[in-house]
Amino acid sequence: MAMLRRRLKLETDRLTLRPPDHGDFRAWTDLRRDSTAFLQPWEPTWATDHLSRKSFTNRVYWAQRSVKAETALPLFLFRRDQNELVGAITLDNIRRGPAQSGTLGYWIGERHARRGYMKEAIEGLVHHAFHRMDLSRIEAACLPENTASRGVLERSGFKYEGVAQSYLQIAGRWRNHVLYANLRSDRRGKTDVG
Repeated sequence: MAMLRRRLKLETDRLTLRPPDHGDFRAWTDLRRDSTAFLQPWEPTWATDHLSRKSFTNRVYWAQRSVKAETALPLFLFRRDQNELVGAITLDNIRRGPAQSGTLGYWIGERHARRGYMKEAIEGLVHHAFHRMDLSRIEAACLPENTASRGVLERSGFKYEGVAQSYLQIAGRWRNHVLYANLRSDRRGKTDVG
């Protein structure tokens, strides 16, 4: 992961994925504010200062430390044609050694939903994780009723693995989540029997 110490930027057909920087504050705040009702049912309760400059500055510093320590890869998604922020994706809890795995999380602004941007971002980041970071397993979880999130995971090569009871606090309540994973060498359901 030595390349993570340089300015990381991933390119897909329509998107540029890169860590947040201080200059993204207004675009991030506007997109999150405009998408509040769309995002809050699926996320942990926002702090009262969630959209403040101080909160965003802390987010940028966390991203810089995480990339340097190689524990997470937080990326903002920008449309390449207009350099417009559309959402974010994070590969977090990166575990090395025998695990070689990480956990995927993401969000997209309401006005950019259902246009294939998140599928494109997930596929780009998973490819980077498997082929540049040498990870073997990427995990993701979402609420069972979040059909959009389940659909994008399944269309991006993730397979359902089960249910985690009281997995995360969402909107102030402990909630069960469905678990998905994408494996670099996926042999689930395959045997060597001829």
